[in-house]
Amino acid sequence: MSAPPPEPVTNLQLATKALQGMTLEDKIGQMFVLFAYGPDASKPDARNTALYGVATPAEVVAKYKPGGWIYFNARDNVTSPTQLATYSNQLQAAALKTGLHLPLTIATDQEQGVVVRIGPPATQFGGNMAHGATRDTKDARTAAGITGRELKAMGIRQDYAPVADVNVNALNPVIGVRSFSSDPKLVSDMTVAQVRGYQEDAGIMATAKHFPGHGDTVDDSHNALPTINHTRAQWDAIDAPSFKAAIKAGIDSIMTAHIVVPSLDPSGDPATLSKPILTGVLRGELGFKGLVITDALEMAAVRAKYGDAEVAVRAIEAGADQLLLPPAPDVQFKAVVDAVKSGRISERQVNESVLRVLLMKLKNGVLFQPYVDPAKISTKVGTPASLATAQKIVDKSVTLVKNDAKALPLTKDPRKILVTGWGVTTTQSLANSLTKRGATTTVAQTGAAPTDAAIADAVSKAQANDVTVVLTQKAWDTKVVDPGAKQQKLVKDLLATGKTVIVVAVRDPYDIAYFTAAPTYLATYGYAAVSMESLAKVLYGEIAPTGKLPVDIPVAGDPATPLYKFGHGLSW
Repeated sequence: MSAPPPEPVTNLQLATKALQGMTLEDKIGQMFVLFAYGPDASKPDARNTALYGVATPAEVVAKYKPGGWIYFNARDNVTSPTQLATYSNQLQAAALKTGLHLPLTIATDQEQGVVVRIGPPATQFGGNMAHGATRDTKDARTAAGITGRELKAMGIRQDYAPVADVNVNALNPVIGVRSFSSDPKLVSDMTVAQVRGYQEDAGIMATAKHFPGHGDTVDDSHNALPTINHTRAQWDAIDAPSFKAAIKAGIDSIMTAHIVVPSLDPSGDPATLSKPILTGVLRGELGFKGLVITDALEMAAVRAKYGDAEVAVRAIEAGADQLLLPPAPDVQFKAVVDAVKSGRISERQVNESVLRVLLMKLKNGVLFQPYVDPAKISTKVGTPASLATAQKIVDKSVTLVKNDAKALPLTKDPRKILVTGWGVTTTQSLANSLTKRGATTTVAQTGAAPTDAAIADAVSKAQANDVTVVLTQKAWDTKVVDPGAKQQKLVKDLLATGKTVIVVAVRDPYDIAYFTAAPTYLATYGYAAVSMESLAKVLYGEIAPTGKLPVDIPVAGDPATPLYKFGHGLSW
């Protein structure tokens, strides 16, 4: 009689075996997610030396043996998809050369819409609130699948998306259109769709953020420590459902928020450092078994109360598995090692966290297939089929809020159109789309806080054109973006010319509350070229606007009174 076949080795057995061969320092390294400046792993950069004490990204990997890595366009990591694929391979080679022989989980924030780390030729979508405006979960899943497959082709196995926050505050400076909606059910449905797109269709890790919910704040946690004053009942009704839905859908990872939620933890500590929130609520009540990663530890909100060394230790004590972007890596690495050696953090807890990290590396395939083929990028990233799909999806999102003067749709007659307002590339993208349709276009970009001279120039040009399209970007935000309310002045001065003026909010839809006299107003929820092409199609009547507001637009100064309600949207 032949012997029975051996039992297949499970991922848990593989991960447990890997864990057993690791030193304490190896394990702590797996709990850090780092970055380096520059687009090439072998290229020295003085900024790396200042932060890490070594000059090249490969040396950073060799020194810390981190579990994860993150790419940023603003830190000179990104020049093209092919370059990123090559860079990913270089980093993985560096990781495999260490005694640990463990590949990295490389991540980025490709939320789409207004938070994009990898621009064209990678496929661009309209972002979360644009999906919310369509109500189409199938399209949201398709977008996540395309985005995830393109990231995977570049060697990126984790997207810090989707944003699961419910944006119930029109004055939220940091979430806004990054949220799907103000409606918890719509946010939950869209979040689940994107989790499935990333994980089931693309085979990469999704990350729901920012737990326990960053949707009702007037402070930006990059600069200050926000407090969410929801009661426990409000949190259960508003913030919790989308995270519960993500967990039920099998989300691999959840990112913490640097926010104080007194109803969940009255200590005054941000959620990132709160054991009652991360271990008590997220692990205990919600039953989450995946990876908990902090939001960036370099952000002001989490650094406000404790020193950097203490922040790292407290985040792990609270229940975080991975520390993202530590601003003092040597100090924080040593603090965590010392905390384990002293018994403040148990090695058993460290083992549990590292086991989760290893299991995710097995699940997303990087453990046995760390490398990608840069030569295949053009067949996988920004393909004609993906770009066409993205355009069709974004076309459905444009929302016509107001058409009192019946200025839309424009006829096909030749006309002179001024494109003015916010965004160098955005105004030019729209002008290009309008020119393709026979318009003679002039561009007068004014920025987010226009000078009086720029406003006067735009008004003068408007008088010489038949139609003016003015793009606004957070014109409601007179605290940070536009302290002098100059975007509002620009719109009002243009309206005073008596010419046809079409106002378009290319970010948050709330701007109309600050110039209610505008007779024609649309919302695109994003400002990428794909969104401007959809806008041009609507302006010229090639497609009817089908987007519906996924939030209330409140009256200025009166957040409880809607000027336009959730679900509002005109068409023809």
